[in-house]
Amino acid sequence: MNVSPREFRDSDAAVVDLLRGDKSLGIGELADHLGVTATAVRQRLDRLMQAGMVERRTVAKPRGRPSHAYSLTATGRRLGGDNFRDLAMVLWKEVRSVTDDTVRRGLLNRIAGALADVYRDRVTGKTPADRLADVAAVFADRNVACSVEHGALPVLTSYSCPYPDLAEQDRAICAAERLMIQDLVGTAVQLSECRLDGAPCCRFTAASDAEGDPPQGLERKPVPSSNAGRFPVLSTAPESLS
Repeated sequence: MNVSPREFRDSDAAVVDLLRGDKSLGIGELADHLGVTATAVRQRLDRLMQAGMVERRTVAKPRGRPSHAYSLTATGRRLGGDNFRDLAMVLWKEVRSVTDDTVRRGLLNRIAGALADVYRDRVTGKTPADRLADVAAVFADRNVACSVEHGALPVLTSYSCPYPDLAEQDRAICAAERLMIQDLVGTAVQLSECRLDGAPCCRFTAASDAEGDPPQGLERKPVPSSNAGRFPVLSTAPESLS
C-alpha cells in the first residue's frame, strides 16, 4: 500500500520508531514514552492503522476489561529503510561488468522476465493493445506517468523514466524495460522514441498481432518449460544490450 503524506505525518514517525523496538505496546505505554495524552496516541494509531502500517490485537487480562496492543505490520516494518536506489545502481553495475556478451544478455533477459513476473497477474487483456493498457496501469501504480494510443499500432508513451539516474549512466536499462513490456504484452515491442535521444518522452510500440513476425532486430525464442502457458519470449538484437 502506498502511504500518502496526509496519512503519515511527522508525529506518527515517533510511534513507528517506538514500535520498531518492541513487538507491541499499549496506548498507555506509548503515551508515557511520547509524553502526550492517550487521545493523541489514539489519533496517531488510527491514522497508522488506516494506512496499513499498524495492527491491533486484543490482550486478555485476569481481571477487568481486555486491553489492546499495537504492533507494526509488514508494511510498517518496511517504512523508512529504503536504500534500494543505491543497491540497484551497484547491482546493475555488476551485471554490466560481465565481459561475456552472451552471459550479459542472458542476465538482462532474466532480469526483464523477473520484473514481468512481478506484474504478470495484472496483465490480463485479450489483445496486445489491451495488454499494453494493462501495462500502463501498472506503470501508473509505479508513479510513472504514461498513456496508451490506439492507432495503426498500439503505443505506450511514458512521460517520466522509472530509472532516471540509472538510465543516464547506462541506457541498457531501457532495453530491459522494453523486454519486460514485451514479455507482458506477448508480442514484439520496439522502443520507437527515447528521451535519451532527445525525444520529449519514451514510446514503446507493440505489434498488433501476437502471432505475427517480430519487427526487424528481434527474434522469437522458444518458451522455456517454466513459462508454459505464457506468451512467447522475445529478445532484442545483441547490440541493443551491449
